[in-house]
Amino acid sequence: MLRSGSQWSSCLLALSTLGVGLAIAPLCWQPAESQEAPSQALTILADVQQANAVTGVITARGNVQLRYPARQIQATAAQAQYFSREGRIVLSGNVYVWQQGNSLRADTITYLIREAKFVALPAPSRQVESILMIPDDPNQQILTPVQPQ
Repeated sequence: MLRSGSQWSSCLLALSTLGVGLAIAPLCWQPAESQEAPSQALTILADVQQANAVTGVITARGNVQLRYPARQIQATAAQAQYFSREGRIVLSGNVYVWQQGNSLRADTITYLIREAKFVALPAPSRQVESILMIPDDPNQQILTPVQPQ
């Protein structure tokens, strides 16, 4: 189990391609003020983190913050689970995701990394909220919410 606080101030999930598959290596450190994560890194900050080497699942709970600069994604949630073998991240509990000025708010949001798609589900009797920045240039692509199938 990885805990934040006096011993570890943050954990970085370093992603790299090895052969055909995707390898994940959780790295924890107490960074200096000027230290920044590599641009391809997915950074998850949380009160508590657990990594299961058998299943390849990393679970973060409590005040979760996710940063993925390579895709300009930031998110907050109560919990996050990274499924390294499936290439997906499931955020749950008052989830707020923003990317390039667009935002998505829901009870549960799944991000399919390889497809670069979000799937958002509301809490019972609630709705999903999307705020999309519409570009003046009709050829410029915007974030499009994906409906669950």
